[in-house]
Amino acid sequence: MKEEILVVDDDPKILKVIEHSLRREEYQVFTAADGEQAIMLEEKLRPGLIILDLMLPKLDGFEVCRRIKALRDIPVIILSARGEELDKVVGFTLGADDYLTKPFSPTELLMRVKAVLRRCKQSAVPDSLQETISCRDLVINARTRTVQVRGKEVDLTAKEFDLLWHLAKGSPQVFTRQQLLESLWEPDFYGDENTLTVHIRRVREKIEEDSNNPNFIKTVWGVGYKFDLGHR
Repeated sequence: MKEEILVVDDDPKILKVIEHSLRREEYQVFTAADGEQAIMLEEKLRPGLIILDLMLPKLDGFEVCRRIKALRDIPVIILSARGEELDKVVGFTLGADDYLTKPFSPTELLMRVKAVLRRCKQSAVPDSLQETISCRDLVINARTRTVQVRGKEVDLTAKEFDLLWHLAKGSPQVFTRQQLLESLWEPDFYGDENTLTVHIRRVREKIEEDSNNPNFIKTVWGVGYKFDLGHR
């Protein structure tokens, strides 16, 4: 039996469509129609993934995501009619792993579910050849999935950590935006490059002394990004 998935949406038709698509792939599916019910079911069931609408009764999706992510790092796919950049930025800041705008294709959603679950399984396995990267006042530990800056631990989402580790481990390689999207969001990722831009910005804000003049994650104009190890 595949992973348990909690689907949260106040539209019964959408719940039915998503539930049918996931059950056809043999996922165990549970549904909630409001934010309070979603939190209660998550605590009770401990599912492997949550598909979460933003515009919910009682508690909106942002608050549900914030509360759940504060307790454990469960993968979350936000599903919303609100496609504005600010909503995406807030969603990713709260730790969402993907963001799909309504109306959506059930097939596309299913592919995203598979990709997110696959990435989470891969992220749980540490790099056997190198566990820690130390660069000036930055320390990245792949086994514990922690990051310290100037002796203090900073809180990165799962996707932010994967992005930072991928860049640092690959230094001095310059990664194109497409390479990063394919490596971290899978080749079947349907989102736009703005998703990567948001994550780069968020990681810089957390690890750089001045995110507008970064020392670690450098932009290579016209190409992509690279991690500058400098002197270890």
